[in-house]
Amino acid sequence: MQTQERYFLKKENKLKSSKAIQSLFASGKSFSNFPLKVYWLVIEESNFLKAGFGVSSRNFKKATDRNKIKRLIREAYRLQKNKLESAVNTNGKGMNIFFIYTGKDVPDFKTIFEKTDNSINRLLKFYNEHPEKNI
Repeated sequence: MQTQERYFLKKENKLKSSKAIQSLFASGKSFSNFPLKVYWLVIEESNFLKAGFGVSSRNFKKATDRNKIKRLIREAYRLQKNKLESAVNTNGKGMNIFFIYTGKDVPDFKTIFEKTDNSINRLLKFYNEHPEKNI
């Protein structure tokens, strides 16, 4: 019997702590993969992978548009995070990630899925090249 891979984005995998978010923006690294900007920080004391998602209210006045974009990014991340999660679990160091949508129009899922995949692959590359230190 073949086991099917399951995809979850549980409550403990969401970045909610204001202290953690502030330290991520203060001392974390970032890169841009238009229309996403990704901030990340390696955490020494845990082996959790936590992610947060944001959309600017300056570009999207309606909350429904902001919520739709966040839902699209969360879904794309949920479907692709397993490869990054396995790297974090084998290394023993945790990682906090924050995705910010910087585009001006509401995207389709295909675009978000591709950009999220590129971002996760880039994070994997950084994480695997520098496992001994905080990238």
